[in-house]
Amino acid sequence: MFFRILRAVALLGVVGCAGLVPADGRGAAAQDLVIGLQGSITSLDPHFQALGPNNNVAAHLFDRLVHQDEKQRLIPGLATEWKSLDELTWEFRLRRGVKFHDGSEFDAQDVIASYKRVPWVPNSPSSFTGFVRPIVESIIVDAHTLRFKTSVPVPLLPVMLSAVNIVNRKAVEAPTADFNSGKAAIGTGPFRFVEFVANDRVVLLRNDQYWGIRPSWNKVMLKLIPNNAARTAALLAGDVQMIEAVPSADLPRLRANKDLALHRITSSRVIYLAFDQARDQTPFVTDKAGALLPNNPLKDPRVRMAISKAINRQGIVERVFEGDAIAAGGLLPEGAFGASLQLRPEALDQDGARKLLAQAGYPNGFAMTIHGPSDRYPNDERVLQAIGPMLVRVGIDTKVETRPWATYASTASSPSYAYSVMLFGWGSNTGEVSDSLRALLATPNRDKGMGASNRGRYSNPRFDQILDRALGTIDDQLRVGHLLDASELAIGENGIVPLYYQVNTWATRRELSYAARQDEQSLAHFVRPLR
Repeated sequence: MFFRILRAVALLGVVGCAGLVPADGRGAAAQDLVIGLQGSITSLDPHFQALGPNNNVAAHLFDRLVHQDEKQRLIPGLATEWKSLDELTWEFRLRRGVKFHDGSEFDAQDVIASYKRVPWVPNSPSSFTGFVRPIVESIIVDAHTLRFKTSVPVPLLPVMLSAVNIVNRKAVEAPTADFNSGKAAIGTGPFRFVEFVANDRVVLLRNDQYWGIRPSWNKVMLKLIPNNAARTAALLAGDVQMIEAVPSADLPRLRANKDLALHRITSSRVIYLAFDQARDQTPFVTDKAGALLPNNPLKDPRVRMAISKAINRQGIVERVFEGDAIAAGGLLPEGAFGASLQLRPEALDQDGARKLLAQAGYPNGFAMTIHGPSDRYPNDERVLQAIGPMLVRVGIDTKVETRPWATYASTASSPSYAYSVMLFGWGSNTGEVSDSLRALLATPNRDKGMGASNRGRYSNPRFDQILDRALGTIDDQLRVGHLLDASELAIGENGIVPLYYQVNTWATRRELSYAARQDEQSLAHFVRPLR
């Protein structure tokens, strides 16, 4: 039953497409691939931060016990099979004959060392701890058989472990800097580390000893091109052979180009607003004269609902994305496990928003600043610039400030917690809703691995209880009921305000194929020549 629902510039210069030939031994200099990425990579340490661009690079260097296909359904990785022995015990059979990039043999000890390292990583801004925290005992049956004991039933353990990369046991106490330098970036994945230049590129070399399907490319550069126009221009010029996060404004031009192909899928990422709900005063909410308000209005669910009602989601989809996004009411699109059909996109209701503000004690509104990234999500800055005037129309004088992702994300994650209203995105690591609930809305608790990306510090003990119940329920139907209850409670209180789901679009040269991925990852080992 459970398995039914589990579902080189740096090398030698940027490689042009003229020599694009598969790495099958027939092409002399034709074994290179350059992919233009949008998001900034903060680290090559696969346990440092649960961040999409980091996870994307890690998937080239490392493996997980359980992998996910392009629709986030579970498939074998370093584990060939897994099963529940009883309500508190899971058994995983490990793949034999797997070697790390340094030639050492992979076995059960590496798995245990990796899971031990996850909560140890210093200064993690968004930890993977929640995925391994349920394991209270690891038992090595033999070198290729592991049993995990949990204190309560954890039916989603294989799903959770599909988000955690396995490192060499020798790296159990390696600092993050050793991964960034390449010293500890020794995995079992399809590519080996060559170079990482922050804010510019990652260079990789094919791992010819890889246990899986042999990649088509000898050398790969993941080139960071956060500017949308520059990314498209690089593809059209032949400086890269594939780009991710195709700008919606460029879609008609790229569709009409006979030398290119588009690959699309609805994302598991929701773009949302988070609100500072922890502090009695919040730094970027003032009266209209600019004086800090004595009380934080964002703590009032009526104010958060008013903000939600003031936003024209469908207008953003149509005018900013030219229809290439989906208005959101919940955390995951319809059809994902645990996605609630009751959570429809909030309709634009300016009169309703004004009434709610008046009921909350702000008949004349107030002033605030919304912060967000300028280079992380497709059209992120344009979305914020569209939201600002929408809020002004209901009486909230709104300024918008955007910053490069690296600066914005680190400041939002700092202990001082610098912002009041923030735009963020979250792509479910597991393809089902418990991951989003645990990360975005659970009361922050590092020891339990809860609320690791709860930027606004939303906290509701009743929600936490329902989520705990869901995470410990074996029966699929009962568990999904608890997940629906938890989602509807937290979103009903506008713990966060969902805006839209992304549509993931890649563009490649016509002679390449790529299975568009729900998790947004741009994986070189799945880029295949058609000839």
